[in-house]
Amino acid sequence: MSTLKNNASIDLARKIRTDTLRMVHAARASHIGSNLSAADILAVLYEDILKVDPLWPDWPNRDRFILSKGHAAAILYAVLAEKGFFPHGDLMNFCQNGSELTGHVNHRLPGIELSTGSLGHGLSIGCGLALAAKRDRKDYRIFVLLGDGEMDEGSNWESMLFAAQHRLDNLVAVVDCNSIQGFGTTNEILNLQPFAGKWRAFRWSVREMDGHDHAEIRNVLASVPFMEGTPSVAIAHTVKGKGVKYMENQLAWHYRSPDSDQLALAIAEIEGTR
Repeated sequence: MSTLKNNASIDLARKIRTDTLRMVHAARASHIGSNLSAADILAVLYEDILKVDPLWPDWPNRDRFILSKGHAAAILYAVLAEKGFFPHGDLMNFCQNGSELTGHVNHRLPGIELSTGSLGHGLSIGCGLALAAKRDRKDYRIFVLLGDGEMDEGSNWESMLFAAQHRLDNLVAVVDCNSIQGFGTTNEILNLQPFAGKWRAFRWSVREMDGHDHAEIRNVLASVPFMEGTPSVAIAHTVKGKGVKYMENQLAWHYRSPDSDQLALAIAEIEGTR
């Protein structure tokens, strides 16, 4: 069963990477590196972890997922379309005039809880949702995916204090640590180290994981809460642009979109035909 689960999520990750490359290329959009670093995390979440129903997106007992790093909207749209929340053909409307598939996450689409893009808001709202669930005696969980560059925002640290104070063990933060943000490496812009130690000091239960190892991601996220009465954070060590060698760990792909030749090369690599 474990092998079957791994194959399903790996296949989903491959599909959403190629979907996203095509979307970003057609729209001449940015942030492909940020999208690709999160692909494996999202594939495991939607294949194996989240309790959601594409036929009933507003199911009251669903788990809530918030993509706080909202500039990676394309990869979230791709996984939702692949899982049947809306037609797959809609993906090519990404960033087109009048489309609901906007360049930053849009809550008007089925399966999306919150419009994001202004960094530092997702965890704050996740805290509110988690507290409401506790007070209503509901057992759904709230998962928030953040970027490591986004952790420069002070609102995140306020939320971390709030979550620990209110014992929000139904709240799970996942940090996509690809080590690159808009203008350089995270260590150059604002060094957050020791990163895991800071979360522990704020009274969160912490696990670190390889953000591209599907079995490891699954094992970590399936074990939340890591400690009863304590919010959980999974620090995912990732590679910006993962899956496309010429994009990996390259700051330029925070902003560039692939041209036709680069797109073909990237898809061939992901699909294993190169």
